Amino acid sequence: MLGLWLLLWGSVALGGRADTAFLHRAHDSSGHCTYSFTVASPVEAACPEAADGVPELRAELAALAARLSRLEGRERGMGGSGPRGAEPGGARDPQQVALTARLEAAYGELLRAKSRLEEEKGRLEREKEELGRRLESSAQEITRLRAARCPPGREGPGRDTLRAPAKALAHAVPHVAAAPRWEPQPLAYQELQSERTEVPASRLLEETALGRPGKEDSGCGQLVWVGEPVVFGRADSIAGKYGVWMKDPEPVPPFTRDNTWRVDTVGTEVRQLFQYEEAEQLARGYPAKVHILPRPLESTGAVIYRGGLFFQPRHSRSVARYDLRGETITAEREIPGAGYHGQYPYSWGGYTDIDLAVDETGLWVIYSTEKARGAIVLSKLDPETLEIRRTWDTNIRKRGVANSFLICGTLYTVSSYSAPNATINFAYDTATGTSRTLSIPFENRFRYLSMLDYNPAERQLFAWDSFNMVTYPVRLSRA
Repeated sequence: MLGLWLLLWGSVALGGRADTAFLHRAHDSSGHCTYSFTVASPVEAACPEAADGVPELRAELAALAARLSRLEGRERGMGGSGPRGAEPGGARDPQQVALTARLEAAYGELLRAKSRLEEEKGRLEREKEELGRRLESSAQEITRLRAARCPPGREGPGRDTLRAPAKALAHAVPHVAAAPRWEPQPLAYQELQSERTEVPASRLLEETALGRPGKEDSGCGQLVWVGEPVVFGRADSIAGKYGVWMKDPEPVPPFTRDNTWRVDTVGTEVRQLFQYEEAEQLARGYPAKVHILPRPLESTGAVIYRGGLFFQPRHSRSVARYDLRGETITAEREIPGAGYHGQYPYSWGGYTDIDLAVDETGLWVIYSTEKARGAIVLSKLDPETLEIRRTWDTNIRKRGVANSFLICGTLYTVSSYSAPNATINFAYDTATGTSRTLSIPFENRFRYLSMLDYNPAERQLFAWDSFNMVTYPVRLSRA
């Protein structure tokens, strides 16, 4: 049929004669010989479709042309391939180009904002999960401490002084409220602690040694037990990562034992001494007064005693007394040969070369010298003139312990400032000039103990543990 069509087409091309017939012989696609012939039309001189092609092909070409036209118009409207913003004639519209650029920039900014919001959402979800874990841990801690509460009539040391601050802490400082006030362990457990340190204790000792020292309980003894820490407040800035907080065991008017003092010791010019009327103000973080010291202090070794702040001035081996009423330095004295500014600090550092302490017998300074080769040296000071009354050399390396304090003329040291289950590991008795090893449990709850002092009036240890101001109840034996 294809051959017939070709012959007919050829006949028309040659003049369209109707009486002419053509015979054609050729091989087909499979190689066979085929014969075909064509005859011109006796009626039509020419085929009407020959000039323009098959009608179906023309219709399909027209449809394709219309579709292509629509696609080109849509692509120009959407900014597709070809010049963006071009008119049908090919000219570029500057306003449309600028608008397109602004839209693309806004779209990119929206994508970036979306990414930032997704990251913030993820961070908040992680913080929420962490807060939930902390709240759960705090609830378990409260339950455990309530379960260990002593029966009525056997309350712990200084309970009257702990009740009000803890109550204020729960209302005024929500982020610290999870740390409850201290409750002593059952007496059977305390007996076990006494046996561990091999110090015999009677039932009368159990009931009176925990009491606040007064007319009926003013005697000294050996340290046999340290309780769990109680949080009184928390520093709210990086300057309070470590510091010192104190009460005066022997205040002078107009100050009382309720007055609390605090110094944040992070910084090169530490001069601010915060004064609080009572522990509740400390828990809320609002001081009644701020003293600006005439000279910056160094480290966390300061103490409050008999109306004065005793501290080490920065970059010196001296000890100074700042009078709290007159707000001036009334005495200053150099400690002969004492290391300072990082020569003989405690193991945690912090330029704690010179550490002041107070106990039932008076004011002390703890330090080391080149002659002592890094071992702790103790000196008893006159609180008015700062004159050295007597000095003791120990065999305890100062860099080998985390901190130290004195009780009844005996120096006690802490094994670690960061281990959660540390110990009171050494004791040096100034009455006999001898030292001994100990293993009294001591908890570093927040893993960064930077200050530890004993208050003989409260019969508690005051400590600064990674932004937190805490106290530890203690128990002493009787000779």
